[in-house]
Amino acid sequence: MTHRFGWSLEERDPEVIKSYLPQWEWFYRYYFRVKTDGWQHIPDSKVLLVGSHNGGLASPDMVMMMYDWFRRFGTQRPVYGLMHSNAWHIYPALAQLAAKMGAIMAHPQMAIAAFRKGASVLVYPGGAQDVFRPHSQRHQIQLAGRKGFIKLALREKVPIVPIISNGAHDTLIVLGDCYEQARQLNELGMPWLFGLDPQVFPIYLGLPWGLGIGPLPNIPLPIPITTRVCPPIVFERYGRVAARDQDYVNACYQQVSNQMQSELNRLVAGL
Repeated sequence: MTHRFGWSLEERDPEVIKSYLPQWEWFYRYYFRVKTDGWQHIPDSKVLLVGSHNGGLASPDMVMMMYDWFRRFGTQRPVYGLMHSNAWHIYPALAQLAAKMGAIMAHPQMAIAAFRKGASVLVYPGGAQDVFRPHSQRHQIQLAGRKGFIKLALREKVPIVPIISNGAHDTLIVLGDCYEQARQLNELGMPWLFGLDPQVFPIYLGLPWGLGIGPLPNIPLPIPITTRVCPPIVFERYGRVAARDQDYVNACYQQVSNQMQSELNRLVAGL
């Protein structure tokens, strides 16, 4: 049977993570000059870390958050990051390395398996719409209406710990989105980049392309990044019944989104 990367928790390798920490530390200290706070909010037990990420496919705030986790809690305390299925198909070599760092397929059964193992899970629900949102919306939380993470937290009875950042969206200046135009070209027979429909087709300024178009990989600009771990969100009800109550799920989603926006407003204001 062919092994499928991303579908096993055993691919995570603490020794490989340790080998990359010196490089990440250089980016952390000298390239992005990261300032961070709120790590006292991480409990000793498993949590669902929910982030709004920035800066194109490089997502430097996500990488810096992961480095902070490892330097504070060590590589033996596992955290698994949910990664979109497209990444495993488009960038298989990078995806295999990501799996050694703790990336797993963005599928409920993988997240549940991680929780059952006692690990924490990291998810960025907004996906491409979030990471490529226009620069004018850089201070807006964009979770794209995806509520699967709420159902997951309710079903597995774990608190949600929001993580936010400021500055990372300046590492790639997204001017706008031409998704509709690209979709119309696709209907005329023009194939999508890499054969996928990413729901966003950005125009941006950044490295190495200068003026770039489409969800291409990028090199982030050396902009200072500030990250924050927010207080845990504990809901009133948990369990399968709560997870199937759509009105309750919607209310929980709005609570998380509102709290993340409030915390981001404070971070941007320097509070």
